[in-house]
Amino acid sequence: MFFSDVDIKKAIKKGEMRIKPLKPDQIGPGSVDLTLGNTFWFFKEKYLGERVDLSKVDFKSATKKVKADTVVLDPGEMCLAISEEKITLAPDIVGRLEGRSRYARMGLAVHITSAVVQPGSSNHQVFEIFNSAPFTVVLHKGMRISQVVFARTETPTSKPYAKHGKIARRQ
Repeated sequence: MFFSDVDIKKAIKKGEMRIKPLKPDQIGPGSVDLTLGNTFWFFKEKYLGERVDLSKVDFKSATKKVKADTVVLDPGEMCLAISEEKITLAPDIVGRLEGRSRYARMGLAVHITSAVVQPGSSNHQVFEIFNSAPFTVVLHKGMRISQVVFARTETPTSKPYAKHGKIARRQ
């Protein structure tokens, strides 16, 4: 079952979930709004329009890291971004990232496939932001770009993501 706002507040109070920083109004009826930080990754120009063999080119070599309070996404452009909030979950709580309808209606997809916040996570969330609108969009640090919903698993995971996830330990 998904958590309501009451369940989210109880889990935070009991220490089963930490979201830092968190303002009280970020907690909605059944989710928590997440905001954009100021770290973004864009594809390097040499890869644009090229054929890329994903068995030979990885994320780190294909992108450049940009620190900025404001970035621009042209139509058809994608970037990665990181949440301002760090989420820490107990081994029996799982989260799922969702877009916000106000941005989806304007052609902005906030995550393409990696929507799961694994049980036992302790990290910032990565957003895969894609502009499918026919116009350029401007993104700002602090925008409530995503929301996360939570549920409890039947049993705690035997592989908490903060200990077993390859990337999770560095976010």
